[in-house]
This record gives sequence, structure tokens and C-alpha cells, in this order.
Amino acid sequence: MQTRRRRWLVALALVAGLAGCATPGEERQRAAREAAEAEAEARAKAEAEARVTREAEARAKRQAEQRRREAQDQARRDAEFRQQSVTNLEKLLPPGLADRAGWARDIQAALVRNGVPNTIDNACAIVAIIEQESSFRADPSVPNLPRLAWAEIERQREQRGIPRNLLDSALNLKSADGRTYRQRIDAVRTERELSDVYVDFIGVVPFGNQFLAGRNPVRTGGPMQVSIAFAETRAGESPYAGPVNGTVRDQVFTRPAGLYFGTAHLLSYAAPYDRMIYRFADYNAGRFASRNAAFQLALSQASGMTLQLDGDLLLGDGRDPAPSATEQAARGLSGRLGVTEAEIRRDLAEGNGEAFERSRLYSAVFALVQATTGATLPKAVVPQIDLKSPKFTRSFTTAQFATRVDARHRGCLERAKKG
Repeated sequence: MQTRRRRWLVALALVAGLAGCATPGEERQRAAREAAEAEAEARAKAEAEARVTREAEARAKRQAEQRRREAQDQARRDAEFRQQSVTNLEKLLPPGLADRAGWARDIQAALVRNGVPNTIDNACAIVAIIEQESSFRADPSVPNLPRLAWAEIERQREQRGIPRNLLDSALNLKSADGRTYRQRIDAVRTERELSDVYVDFIGVVPFGNQFLAGRNPVRTGGPMQVSIAFAETRAGESPYAGPVNGTVRDQVFTRPAGLYFGTAHLLSYAAPYDRMIYRFADYNAGRFASRNAAFQLALSQASGMTLQLDGDLLLGDGRDPAPSATEQAARGLSGRLGVTEAEIRRDLAEGNGEAFERSRLYSAVFALVQATTGATLPKAVVPQIDLKSPKFTRSFTTAQFATRVDARHRGCLERAKKG
């Protein structure tokens, strides 16, 4: 009885074991099903990826076609604009402006004489600067200018150690127009008038050259308020081809020459900018300041040092041998960048020109940030500069200047579309 029972138990165990095992045929079927499922899954994934790729390519194609059509439309508008330049330039000017034809002719001449393409974008950039800087006045008046002038004169008197009674005696002398220098300063309304007083005073008063030579407080002028120092440098490289009367300083205060030098400062140089706002920032802070500020941002990220993004790469524009914060940060990365300290100094000294962006230092800093962070940094940044001027009654920055001019530029472009 027990033997029979054991046999039944063994038989049951055998049946149970066989029930959990697949036959060779079943195993092949399961493997085939799994292979088919994997193949289907791979095929679905490939189809999904291909669909995403096709959609991306189609989207890119549509965008490229849109950019092409926009470029064609802009080229057509620019061609039409050039054909009737003066007439079309008048349409870009603010409503209600007097002597629109005269302003349009002088803007066109400024573009042509500087070899700048006569496009709507460029013309509107000039218009925007004029609006911001002078409200379309060749020699704009400055509020409280006599008070500002006297404050500067007193500062220079103390700095030079000139006795007050000696200066007072000189200022009470009669000038070329019959008034005393004091009376003329009290009556000035524009920077040109003040500049003329300084020039007259320097040339006539016995110690005028000692006291004021190189210290004329009027450093910008004309409808675009262009830097007189820039204009003097530009005149040495590419003289103004229009009517010439007097010195470069005198010319800046006239509409034609003021527009010529201002346009040169704004547009007559190649920079890696994809937006006009960076040129507006450069107009305020100096050529290539936006490019240099972007370099400082990249260098700050690479070095871990906080740098002021002001676009000034060397102290005193390179005249001061002491290293700037930018130079110190670059020196700290010398080994990783593969440049020596001498090469760093040499390359930073190119910061005022186009050559800097072709330098080893410039390329190495951006490459290091890309390699270590994977980030692609911008090649232009609006500089962070707090502007100082006796003419300002409140705080003002380069960013605020650039933003305001950019808004005026967009307004001009809208006028161009409306025709």
C-alpha cells in the first residue's frame, strides 16, 4: 500500500515538473515572438525618430524660406530706398521736423562719404542717435550750462594752483566780440558757444594756454554729440570731404560734418554684432565695448573671478603698466589657455580694434568655456557702465542709453514700413 502511494506521488511530481517546462517547439515560438516584438519596437522607434527628423527638417526649411523671403523683401526695400534716397530718408524722420530735406541730404551724404551701405537699418540707426542726443538740433542747448562751466573752471583753477584774483582779472578782460570772458560764459547756451569761449581765451589771455590747454570741458558736439577726440582722430585717417571751415572741433558743431563724424563712429567699423543695440552701446562706451564686455563675461566664467563688464581691457587704455582685473584673470588661466603673460598683454592691447577677436587669447577663452561648461556664450554684451557727466541730473548707464536709442531705432523702422 505504501509502495503504491509512493509511486503515485512520484508520478504527480513528474507531471507537475513537466507542466512547468516548455517543449523545444514552444521555446522556439516564444523566442520568435520576442524577436518580432523587439523588431516591431525598434521599427516604431526608428519611425518616430525619422518623423521627428522630418518635422525638424521641414521646420528648418520653412524657417530658411521665411528668412530668404524676408531678405529678398528687405533687399527690394533697400534698393527702392536707395533709388529715391533723399525722398525716402525724409519719411524716416520724426513728424513735424523742420528742414526735412536738408536733414535727409546730410544723412545721405554722411553714409556715402563714410562708405556705409545706404540701407533703412543704417539710416534709422543715425536717425535714432540724433533723436536721442540732440532732438535734431545741430548745436543743442544745455540746461544750466553757465553753472556747469563755472564749476569746471573753479575745479581746474584749484587743480592748477592759479590764484583766484589772477583768474578773475583775466576773465574780466574784453574778448573778441566786445564782451568780457565772464559775460560770455554767463550767457552761453550751447556747447559750441562755450567751446568758442575756451578757444578764444586760450589764444589771447597770457596764461590761458597754461590754464586751459587740453582742458576744454566740451568733449562732444553736433547733432549726434560725437566725441571730438574721435572726430580729430578720424579726420587724420579720413578727412571730412564736405565744406571745411575752421578746425575739426569747429566742424563737429555743423550739421553736415557732425553727421559725417557721428556716422563714422557709429557704423564705419566691422563688429561681430547681430543687433544694432550693441552699436548704440559702443557709441556711448567706445568702439568694440560690447564685444569686449562679452569677452570679460566669458573670462569671468572661465576664471571664477567677478569682473566688471565695462569693455575696458587694460588700465588707462594700455598706458598704465599695472594689470587690470581683466588682465589678472587671464594671467590666472595662462597655463590652461596656452598663452604667456606677455602674449596676454599683447592681445588685450588690441581691444580697441578688430584684430582682438582674431587673437589667441580671445579664441582660447571662449574655447575653454565651451569645453568646460558646454555653454556657447554671446559674442556681444551691453557694457555695465555708470555714466558720469555734469550734464546729468540723475543716474544714467550705458545700458539705459542703448535701450532708449534702440527703441527710437525700432520706431524709425516702423515709419519705414508705413512709408
